[in-house]
Amino acid sequence: MNDSGITARWRSGTPQFLSVLRMVAAFVFIEYGSAKLFGWPIKMGPPGGVMLMSQMGVAGTLELVGGALLLIGLFTRPVAFLLCGEMAVAYFQSHFPHSFWPLANQGVAPVLFCFIWLYISAAGPGPWSLDAVRQRQ
Repeated sequence: MNDSGITARWRSGTPQFLSVLRMVAAFVFIEYGSAKLFGWPIKMGPPGGVMLMSQMGVAGTLELVGGALLLIGLFTRPVAFLLCGEMAVAYFQSHFPHSFWPLANQGVAPVLFCFIWLYISAAGPGPWSLDAVRQRQ
């Protein structure tokens, strides 16, 4: 197959698209943590707020701090792997018991985040990351 013209240029941007995927997914992921911990942009969790050392508090902290690290691309592989595991636990503990199907059990986001973070843990952060800057030094 001959890669020329726009196809070759599009394909040559693959590393940058990896960085964009990581940053956009992390930005959305941070919202889940801030919603759990601070009730922003929407309130998630119990009416009195989330206790930091509860399971939801730990999840919110992982999502906020881990998401921020992934957004800037720092310690990307281990953080992405940890968050992949968090999303697998969240799915099987909170969503799967209600239905097999992610759409029916409100588990689409955890499934997608789980596999995005698994991919990022294997593929790395891409060139637009602090990890890439650290490697160049």
